[in-house]
Amino acid sequence: MAEKLNFHLVSPERELFAGLVDQVVVPGTEGDFGVLAEHAPVMATIRPGAITVFEDGAKRRIFVNGGFAEVTPEGLTVLAEDAVDVTAVDMAALSQELQDAREDAADAKTDEDREAAQAVVDRIEALQAAVQTDAYA
Repeated sequence: MAEKLNFHLVSPERELFAGLVDQVVVPGTEGDFGVLAEHAPVMATIRPGAITVFEDGAKRRIFVNGGFAEVTPEGLTVLAEDAVDVTAVDMAALSQELQDAREDAADAKTDEDREAAQAVVDRIEALQAAVQTDAYA
């Protein structure tokens, strides 16, 4: 039996996942990377995207809106700005949220407001892409 990886996913509000898994694929800012047990220590920033957790033949995808990943001899810890299970997303509601966010970006009066609104649009588009990818996987 292969050795398991100790994985923790934490958001500012709470610990979202803690357990032993086979592998985790993380959406790093410099590219996706996989982590198995006994991975070399590393710290990386995370871009908005889906973390894929492999456990006993099952696959689970969790969207994270950026954050940090740290691999130590004890395992992998992901500190996410926020996270949502991809299977829990309502695509109709998400589409409406995206439309509203795009309108907010178009209506922004200042550069600061426009940048903030665009950041919301980018996050929703990344979540939508993760959900659509999961639907076809």
